[in-house]
Amino acid sequence: MNRKTLSERDICTKFITPALVNAGWDTHLQVLEEVSFTDGRIYVRGKITARGARKRADYILYYKPNIPIAIIEAKDNNHSVRAGIQQALDYAKILDIPYVFSGNGDGFLFHDRTAIDGNVETEIGLDNFPTPEQLWQKYKKYKGIKTPEAEKIVSQDYYFDGTNRKPRYYQQIAVNRTIEAIANGQNRILLVMATGTGKTYTAFQIIHRLWKSGAKKRILFLADRNALIDQTRRGDFKHFKDKMTVVKHRQIDKSFEIYLALYQGLSGTNEAANAYKQFSRDFFDLIVVDECHRGSAKDDSNWREILTYFQNATHIGLTATPKETTETSNTEYFGDPVYTYSLRQGINDGFLAPYRVIRVALNIDTEGWRPEQGKTDKDGNEIEDRIYNRKDFDKNLVIEERTDLVARKLTEFLNGYDRFAKTIVFCVDIDHAERMRTALARHNSDLVARNYKYIMQITGDNDEGKRELDNFINPEERYPVIATTSELMTTGVDAQTCKVIVLDSNITSMTKFKQIIGRGTRINEEYGKLYFTILDFRNATDLFADPQFDGDPIRIKPVASDTDLEGIIDEEEDNKEPIIDIETGEEIEMVLPELRYPEADFPPTTVNEPRQKVYVNGVDVSVLISRELHFDQHGKPITTSLKDHTKEIIKGQFASIDDFLNKWQSSDRKEAIIAELVEQGVMVEALYEAVDKQVDLFDLICHVAYDQPPLTRKERANSVKKRNYFTKYGDQVRKVLEALLDKYADQGIENIEDIQILTVPPINEYGSVTEIIKAFGSREEYENAIRELENELYKIA
Repeated sequence: MNRKTLSERDICTKFITPALVNAGWDTHLQVLEEVSFTDGRIYVRGKITARGARKRADYILYYKPNIPIAIIEAKDNNHSVRAGIQQALDYAKILDIPYVFSGNGDGFLFHDRTAIDGNVETEIGLDNFPTPEQLWQKYKKYKGIKTPEAEKIVSQDYYFDGTNRKPRYYQQIAVNRTIEAIANGQNRILLVMATGTGKTYTAFQIIHRLWKSGAKKRILFLADRNALIDQTRRGDFKHFKDKMTVVKHRQIDKSFEIYLALYQGLSGTNEAANAYKQFSRDFFDLIVVDECHRGSAKDDSNWREILTYFQNATHIGLTATPKETTETSNTEYFGDPVYTYSLRQGINDGFLAPYRVIRVALNIDTEGWRPEQGKTDKDGNEIEDRIYNRKDFDKNLVIEERTDLVARKLTEFLNGYDRFAKTIVFCVDIDHAERMRTALARHNSDLVARNYKYIMQITGDNDEGKRELDNFINPEERYPVIATTSELMTTGVDAQTCKVIVLDSNITSMTKFKQIIGRGTRINEEYGKLYFTILDFRNATDLFADPQFDGDPIRIKPVASDTDLEGIIDEEEDNKEPIIDIETGEEIEMVLPELRYPEADFPPTTVNEPRQKVYVNGVDVSVLISRELHFDQHGKPITTSLKDHTKEIIKGQFASIDDFLNKWQSSDRKEAIIAELVEQGVMVEALYEAVDKQVDLFDLICHVAYDQPPLTRKERANSVKKRNYFTKYGDQVRKVLEALLDKYADQGIENIEDIQILTVPPINEYGSVTEIIKAFGSREEYENAIRELENELYKIA
């Protein structure tokens, strides 16, 4: 058999898989082939979305299901045995897999990422592939798993519910790293996973494996919102069945093994309210703290007292946004994260929805507003003479025209997009949310008349609105459509179909900003939710440019126990804590907690005294500029011009125009080049708008990157028609090609490369697909004619 003539798939079937079987690998339980481990990034072009390519490994080898230990990249025999190693190493790093192989049918190159024995790479024959037990022994040594008890924990099966559901690769990594850390005696663990990536499912698998292995017998899951407890109980945790209970009304039953509880349901401001003390200090083996960036992050909170009381248990903190300020630190308590899966990773992998950002700058926000002499508020009181700016509006000073304009611009956007797109408007406070609801109702009176729940105020003080929260987040419920809120919906709200987020609040806290953005990141393909739009009226999206936005948490809080005054006042936004109903866990209102000062010679300031709001009208408010903010492929805002950014990317791919022309003209499908450039970060649709001409992408690239004068598609099509190019064809073929040229002029090159174009008018008037292809002679001759047509289109004079 000549291996050089075999395809890559044949090499896998005839040589690589048999080598694995001979080494003792179970192809049903331990070997997966052609494993797609991402969903493919979602690209947005106007209202149209498309998926990018999925990352796919040729083989992943598992010691047990969901415990991967090796990866193999296969190549055909025209490649060397080493040819696949770099790609395999890239995938291994993403998948947290230590042992990497490249194979071509002659043998393997084995790369040991752990290099425990000093050997990094070794060539091995087909008959010498390591057995599962050999790799497992190396794996245990690498992970520090030294005892049978630790091995029992680490090798415990995942929960399988009988369906096709299984953990995504990053959930698998989070679970395995946590289990391994606990097996090695680590008792404080932090997991950082972006909103919408399935923290609760990850927590369930961790708890289930520890519980089933006998490592942890009684477990407490702590949250600070009823919504979180209810979602957890009804969701993945339902598999615990009668072994699980929810602590309510401070009634403690010690006969269960899995407990779900609100912080507030276990602790209080007085000793009698501290229900957690009904348990002995050693009752729980494991405590999982959901959204640990909130109450449990502060040293002096009542909620931290629960963790201190059960300090002998293992504590796992879960959050999308670890909180790190001068006063509060998750990492100081839990340690550095054992695993971080960021928003950027989730978007690049296609598991989270990408976002568009539209910035709307108002004149008074940008320039400030100073009342004219003698200007009075609505009560007739003269307004203090100073310059008011964005930080004042709706907090100290309410300008009615500003609220109305924001409501009008949102309404205009929804009119052009989708009036029934689920929308959350984040306001400064409850009063602002109430006024915004009124203004939106005025601008959407037709839909409000049809159903008053079209717009609802959902805030901690509004019982009617809170009752509609479940309907808002339920994809099957049409109403409410628009929710105005201040703090209640920043976290713990699983809004799968939220398509629009409006920022009309001064957000300086990175933690809060990440949580708010997280309300839109979930994907729900069934309901057409593949991306979301952020309308920003306060420049809050400047935080996207902050290195902290998508980076690892940086410890800010000093390790010393004394509180620093420095920076505390400036972190007012971060230090806000909610007043929460003890029984329900719902926020009542937001206040700035009393600041703690070390002993000093001066009395505390009066920062806690509420300032009376001033309400004014008759102010000229207008939009200065409205523009879409663009982001590169790494999720960072583009600060240069769109053209310069694109030019840099294209020249990184094609150093000269000749390089580009050779690639373009030699490619069978121009659409593949377009897809490649999109993946590199070229925003094609935005470029079309910037150039403002009906040009082909070919001309767009030549113009932007190489300063060539662009021709419109129509000009290129007419140029071909003027030549004697069609005379060699028969009448039917000539008419088809002329119709394809017209389609190109209207829609671009991607469409004429798709054979389905033959089924649409007017081309289908010349026959069925089969009849048209027969007129060309064959499918191959049809495709050759299309390539020749493209070459004519892109001739450079």
